[in-house]
Amino acid sequence: MVHLYVKNGSIFISIPYLKTKIDLIRKIKGSSWNSINRQWVLPFSDENWKIVRNIFQDTKLFIKIDDNMIQFLKKEMVVRKYSEKTIISYIFQVKELSNNLGKKSEEISNNEVVDYLCYLIEDVGLSTSSINTIISALKFHFGVILKKDFIYNIKRPKKDKKLPVILNIQEVKAIILSLKNLKHKALLMTTYSSGLRVSEIVKLKPENIDSKRKTIFIEGGKGRKDRYSILSEVCIQFLRDYYIQYKPRIWLFPGQKPNTHISTRTAQQIFANAVKKTNIKKNVSIHSLRHSFATHLLENGIDIRYIQELLGHKSLKTTEIYTHVSIKQIENIINPLDIIFNKS
Repeated sequence: MVHLYVKNGSIFISIPYLKTKIDLIRKIKGSSWNSINRQWVLPFSDENWKIVRNIFQDTKLFIKIDDNMIQFLKKEMVVRKYSEKTIISYIFQVKELSNNLGKKSEEISNNEVVDYLCYLIEDVGLSTSSINTIISALKFHFGVILKKDFIYNIKRPKKDKKLPVILNIQEVKAIILSLKNLKHKALLMTTYSSGLRVSEIVKLKPENIDSKRKTIFIEGGKGRKDRYSILSEVCIQFLRDYYIQYKPRIWLFPGQKPNTHISTRTAQQIFANAVKKTNIKKNVSIHSLRHSFATHLLENGIDIRYIQELLGHKSLKTTEIYTHVSIKQIENIINPLDIIFNKS
């Protein structure tokens, strides 16, 4: 494999002995052989980079970009108290852009960013949500860190107006009862009972449960916001049984490694395994329990503003999506076909 490393205005090439390739590298103006590090070095420029990429277009490449800027980006986000998930996502997206273009981010132009986004939309087929996440990462990096204005000219694509898939009450019950593992059953039951995000359920601590008030405290939810949600009597009793058997200390749902909580991926897989054991054919994920919790509350006559608080939504518009999937009012509508045939 050929390794390309761009740093401090130079291109470093580590290459096995391939005479035809080496002869072409020698012809590049300014190229030199570093016998100590055993690599070719040549000045970085758009022209030189294109030449190098053409030379190795039929070769598997490993491209590494100078990470000094990445470290600076990380520090800025830590200082601004961005969540760990956001920091990891933003750094990944900036690295992906640099690696795809083979340039340091300071050298990337507006047109190259637009072309890259078009490639992700048209060729890769990323969703609107994913594209908006990438744009947020690039706007922060180019606009806040590099102080470039051009990135702000990039418009976000309109979000797909998709409705959440809702499980009915019988389906929620079937999913929970399909599990024999007490810990797994407690996890899904608590997720539904309080309408939690998967990132919130895995980080719960035993002290977050208040059985007397029938509430659960979500610490540092999305947007670093604390909130309370409701907890059912059935779930409280089930958690008591779970606590007696498992005796969790630091985390309510501990992971396999000491002092760690269960991972979001494991929680998602627990839900997926449970669905497989039922006859449910809907395209659902563990987040569907949260959607179903909100919809079932709405159908039971709970004010949408209370539901907004329980879910931790910043805007009521976000919560209003559940009015479009609630069947409470729809069930009262008499279908015209029934009217026609009942009259006859």
